[in-house]
Amino acid sequence: MADQAAISGNYSGGQQPEGVVGSVSEFGSDIATLAELQGKLALIDFKECLAKALIPLALVAVGLIVLLGAVPVVLLGAAALLAAALKIGSGQAMLLTGGGVLVLTATVVIVAALKLGPAFSSFNRSREELSRNLAWIRTVVLYSGRSVPRR
Repeated sequence: MADQAAISGNYSGGQQPEGVVGSVSEFGSDIATLAELQGKLALIDFKECLAKALIPLALVAVGLIVLLGAVPVVLLGAAALLAAALKIGSGQAMLLTGGGVLVLTATVVIVAALKLGPAFSSFNRSREELSRNLAWIRTVVLYSGRSVPRR
């Protein structure tokens, strides 16, 4: 038709020519998809981490509550028994009792804390996937303006 403009370049059929706008748009879409997938993976890892950490966290919380509530009563009772059994002063008995309880409590808290640490290993997948995604983005940005050699 005489009233239509001629199309120049590598335009074929119903496809538009690949240009800077198309490449940037596609790259932006890829980054958005990667961000969405990264977020979903982090959420899955968080749920798995929470499932692993729930029991140790509950044990630590209950242990601290019981410790705070019962320690004064138990320590005074044990110190009174120790003072009567060893025929020592009540001050000395309270110090011995308090030291023993501190050692026992510290042992329980350390064991629970050691069980809590491995629960956070679930985020290794998210960290590794994020590293791969960032490497891919760097590669695309680095080589986006270069021509691909023909084989």
